[in-house]
Amino acid sequence: MVIPRLVIAAPSSGSGKTTVATGLMAALRARGLRVSPHKVGPDYIDPGYHALATGRPGRNLDPWLTGEELVAPLFLHGARDADLAVVEGVMGLYDGAGLEEFASTAHVARLIGAPVVLVVDAARQGRSVAALVQGFVSFDTRVRLAGVILNRVGSERHEEICRAALAESGVPVLGVIPRVDGVATPSRHLGLIPAAERRADAVAAVDRMSALIAESCDLDELVALARSAPPLPGSPWSPPLFEQHPPTGSRPVVAVAGGSAFTFGYAEQVELLAAAGADVVTFDPLREERLPEGAGAIVIGGGFPEMYAAELSANEPLRREVAAFGGPIVAECAGLLYLARELDGHPMCGRLQITATMTGRLTLGYRDAVATADSVLTREGERYRGHEFHRTATDPGHAERPLFRWRGSADGFGEPLLSASYLHLHWAGSPGLAARLVAACRHPVAESGGRRSG
Repeated sequence: MVIPRLVIAAPSSGSGKTTVATGLMAALRARGLRVSPHKVGPDYIDPGYHALATGRPGRNLDPWLTGEELVAPLFLHGARDADLAVVEGVMGLYDGAGLEEFASTAHVARLIGAPVVLVVDAARQGRSVAALVQGFVSFDTRVRLAGVILNRVGSERHEEICRAALAESGVPVLGVIPRVDGVATPSRHLGLIPAAERRADAVAAVDRMSALIAESCDLDELVALARSAPPLPGSPWSPPLFEQHPPTGSRPVVAVAGGSAFTFGYAEQVELLAAAGADVVTFDPLREERLPEGAGAIVIGGGFPEMYAAELSANEPLRREVAAFGGPIVAECAGLLYLARELDGHPMCGRLQITATMTGRLTLGYRDAVATADSVLTREGERYRGHEFHRTATDPGHAERPLFRWRGSADGFGEPLLSASYLHLHWAGSPGLAARLVAACRHPVAESGGRRSG
């Protein structure tokens, strides 16, 4: 398939990738192009801004979570009917999982055959910019580093020095962004504040990014570079359909938590649930006092419940309904906290007899996990690749027979109708999870609703 595409990368985090990628997406959309947004890695927050910029779901490309064989098909799936795709990288261009470049921006750029534009923070350097860029060009010649955008340039003279040095390297300058205030989006303990929590402000921020990139970068050259990407072989990913027996009767309703407190989720999860035979309905635990009508299962993904603990606790009718719910429940990270007895002293649902608290310690990283207990999703002995991303802890930290183990660590609670842990999974990498959850809606396990973990 021919999909014009490019990757926005950087030497390190904090160089301006998100501003450039998001602003470029919005600026190209303003030109009338249908732009497909993508993000390298497990990040949930940047794709929310990408969605605002493009009007399409932000999608992740992560070889660790889905396997590298699915990266190109997932990219083609997300970019279907688009005029152009923009992929925001993660960390530095060559930073991968552990000691290797696996799951790095460079790795993903190779898997989708995309040219790379390097965003370089030029503050406090001049000719050295060229040495930095040349090092990135020569480090891995399999990566096509096709242009540079200079960020935080202080003056016309500063720009002249950087351009002259880069002219000697042969790498074209595709944009020069001056030092400006008021463009960056607010952050807190886990990075940017999700767009869903501050929609009006987020829309304004995306508009500012769009104007900045349109004024500072050569959009025509960037589009031409994207169109220089070669055809990408293979077919788009499609969620597998429910194959055993055609569903009879009404489709089960899977209630997926959303709103400001639960903003972390991959777009493919909903698509997989629908393909498995479910109707997916979103509900907001901050505002809705009842689960969606006819809910047969609950999915509570990640987010920031610690920021909304008082409001979540105040919604006692919904907490009681979730606690008494007799169908299958899947909870990841924030969902685990919501099912706890309390979070930072605020009563939660009490579905799990654990307490949760904020800590000063960031737990972050990929996990190669083994399921050590059966649950509504998992079967003992199965392997899963996921990631953790939180500053909270629970007491007890896991069940006597934890749901997952990895590298000496244990995590989670599993029952025939429950899967709750800190581990984030990308369901496209384990598409059978959706079918198992929908099947549990249709064939609930007898007498399992009254048992509680802890």
